[in-house]
Amino acid sequence: MIAVRELHEIAEFERLLELYNEIWHFERGDPPVTLELMCAFSHAGNYVAGAFDGDRLVGGSVGFFAAGGALHSHITGTTAQRGVGLELKLHQRRWALDRGLERITWTYDPLVRRNAHFNLAKLGAHPQEYLPCFYGIMEDAINQGDDSDRLFVSWPLTAPHVEALARREPYVTPMPEDAVVALADEGGRPVVGRADAATVLVGLPADIEALRRTDPGTAKAWRHAVREVLGDLMAEGRQVTRFCEKSCYVVERV
Repeated sequence: MIAVRELHEIAEFERLLELYNEIWHFERGDPPVTLELMCAFSHAGNYVAGAFDGDRLVGGSVGFFAAGGALHSHITGTTAQRGVGLELKLHQRRWALDRGLERITWTYDPLVRRNAHFNLAKLGAHPQEYLPCFYGIMEDAINQGDDSDRLFVSWPLTAPHVEALARREPYVTPMPEDAVVALADEGGRPVVGRADAATVLVGLPADIEALRRTDPGTAKAWRHAVREVLGDLMAEGRQVTRFCEKSCYVVERV
């Protein structure tokens, strides 16, 4: 059983940094968060938490208070053990609600299918903004020198759909019948289609992390295609309303 609790001691922060390095293999001297920052965040009442399977640290998250009554979740990492990410997010939600916060925000790579499914379908977060190369070029082992495009999402903690998902009620994300395909995966490569309909689908590659290792050129083509199609649609004011069939964004005029 996974137990999540706040971290307060330097030894705990060191273990969390070690876990992050095991996940991402960051370049020396370039961690996503430093030991000093975790000490400062924790002491100032921000969010630093770890997920434990017995005595083994299997996940952790670091966040800080943000404008507009929000907690911004800066970095969350877990081992491959199933269910750890959800337990961390549910703990983070309870923590935020206990402090009178209305929402949690974070960013994620819009190309990663499993993260899009988790954030939008399983948690019910809402994409707010497409951020091209937000953190610059990423040199860790997972991102492989890719541009750090990100979707900025907001999780409305007391929205009915979020409360239902927090109770672990089944979630359904049906594919809209009238949608047209604005970006498709054809033979592993991105193919741009129509984007003039009221509802469009923006597809993603099956495994962008594997593509970065085996076919960097195709990975870069996907990066630019999603930036062009999804980024432009969101800049026009269209909204990503859901993520369907673990494969594509649904973008609508509202």
